[in-house]
Amino acid sequence: MLKKTDLQTKLIQMQREAEERDAQRRAQKNNLSYLDAVSSPVSVEALELIPEEIAKKAKIAAIEIKENNLALAVFDPASIEVKNIIKKLEVGGFNSTVFVVSSSGLNHIFNFYKFVSKKTEAIVGKVEVGKSQGTDFPKISSLKELREAFQFLSHSSDIVKILDIILLGALANAASDIHFEPEEKSVKLRIRVDGILHDVFGDFKKDFYLQLLSRIKLLSNLKINIHDEPQDGRFTINLAGKKKEIEVRVATSPSEFGEVVVMRLLDPDIISLSLSDLGIREDDLEIIKNELKRPNGMILNTGPTGSGKTTTLYAFLKHNQTSEVKIITIEDPIEYHLEGIEQTQVNEEAGYTFANGLRSIMRQDPDAILVGEMRDKETAEIGIQAALTGHLVFSTLHTNNASGAIPRLLDLGVKPTSIGPALNLVIAQRLARRLCSNCKTLQVVDEDLENKIKIFLNALPERVDKGKFKEIKIFKPKGCDVCNGSGYKGRVGVYEIFLNDPEYEKLLIDPSKAKLSSHENLDELISQGAGEFAIEKFALEQGMVTMQQDGILKIIEGITTFEEVEKISGAIKW
Repeated sequence: MLKKTDLQTKLIQMQREAEERDAQRRAQKNNLSYLDAVSSPVSVEALELIPEEIAKKAKIAAIEIKENNLALAVFDPASIEVKNIIKKLEVGGFNSTVFVVSSSGLNHIFNFYKFVSKKTEAIVGKVEVGKSQGTDFPKISSLKELREAFQFLSHSSDIVKILDIILLGALANAASDIHFEPEEKSVKLRIRVDGILHDVFGDFKKDFYLQLLSRIKLLSNLKINIHDEPQDGRFTINLAGKKKEIEVRVATSPSEFGEVVVMRLLDPDIISLSLSDLGIREDDLEIIKNELKRPNGMILNTGPTGSGKTTTLYAFLKHNQTSEVKIITIEDPIEYHLEGIEQTQVNEEAGYTFANGLRSIMRQDPDAILVGEMRDKETAEIGIQAALTGHLVFSTLHTNNASGAIPRLLDLGVKPTSIGPALNLVIAQRLARRLCSNCKTLQVVDEDLENKIKIFLNALPERVDKGKFKEIKIFKPKGCDVCNGSGYKGRVGVYEIFLNDPEYEKLLIDPSKAKLSSHENLDELISQGAGEFAIEKFALEQGMVTMQQDGILKIIEGITTFEEVEKISGAIKW
């Protein structure tokens, strides 16, 4: 006689065998292959292509991926939901092979979702580019070749190949953004390189663009049938033959002649920069390194969108990153993923705002905290309190210069008595285009300009190393194949650094030459309700080198030009 436990085991086994026989019948009925999912391997990389919630609802799972070939485990291949998912995968560039499985086999596969990263959101959130290159695929390594590629494929209807070319061409030219701009009869393609937009192709037909737009939306997990309201999404580029993934943030918005699309390329190589790669002068870099050693206080980075603030703050975090330090971030959104650092993302629908997230982070015993932006009173006050209670806090503000950070905090409603003790350092920055090292040419410096530069150098704080500027050389752009004829290649940061330190003169080469300030310290100035002009005057008295002065020093070093510095800081004031 069977024991109760043996009987239960026997019944479970019989039920499973019945389920597998049923799966075999359904496979035969649909002319598909049957799979015993319980004994089959499951690829987590494949599994993450379909979010768990969607997979369970449709009773489908991706279990194996080889290049663009995908194996799918399906309970009911005739299901409308299953067919829609397969269609989306097909548009996303995947060739799917369907296997019919039992309910228990599918549940076995679903157990592997615990190994899938929670950040995965899109069904077809990954696309491999470069794989389709062959004898009929044009070479793309410059802006000129990208334009030629579109002439080469101007009559093609291959959506996958066209998007492949756009993405490869943008990456080859180190573009930060791709713009699709509908006009009355056609659609224009432009890419932003080193902060400047370049026309690539101006004759996409409207019907072809709609197909291209659908593919981009599917990859980004956006609603295809929504055309009259903005949408945001993202997907990942896998570069064929390279162990590198590039995130693409996609934003669509309605316009007079159709939907505008902007795709921002987030290349992880950007955040591999160290402190010394940022373009910060040695004397300012020494100040920053000293401030990064502090156990508490606040470091603010100011500037407009696209000025490189995130890259700079990430370099600071990586400089401080050790196994003994716990660093947590709250961002909106997470643009780059940093190994060894806990990153969280704002989700206002779920009530996870900068303020709420910061409160939560404070309970997790961090040593350093990055807050994506000080955008309201509550966030600013919590950040200030964190800086005053033993944490090193990094954040950003949208102000034009370093001295504008304090009035901005006051405008947000932060108590004046808290700002001075909490604030360690304020950095303002912009990005200027670098001269192309391959073609830049020496410019004749007349006597008037030479005299202006000498007076300028003499007026700088003593800590600035002026020895390297004994021979004044100014360069100008020329243009070559390397820089796409622009005369510029890449960008460099231009900075001003406002240090809140009563003993600032200790950092000067010759402390006896420290300028006397009309105020004892920053706290006194803030308590008197000083505005931006008064704070800037105080900072200059303390030895701050302005953004424009830093730009001029980069001109004399042969890094950039007067035109570029004036674009970011206004007309040069000698």
